[in-house]
Amino acid sequence: MPTLLALLVLAACSLPPERPLTRRDLSRTNAYRLYTIEESPEAVLNALNREGEVVLEGSFRNRPVLIKFLATPEGIEVTHYNR
Repeated sequence: MPTLLALLVLAACSLPPERPLTRRDLSRTNAYRLYTIEESPEAVLNALNREGEVVLEGSFRNRPVLIKFLATPEGIEVTHYNR
């Protein structure tokens, strides 16, 4: 959980979603299948619904990455960047 709070980035540049995101919205991204993420889905959803954006540490194919979740009107957008 401290990692989640420490890595909230650019919160001032993003807005909370118009409608609250659900666990179903998060599961549509397949993020928990593609990436190794320590934070729980509930913690990610809480941050997205509060801030509109969250950046987490994780791994993709055994490489450390930063995973960015962005709440959009169409759902959740997920991108990753090498650390």
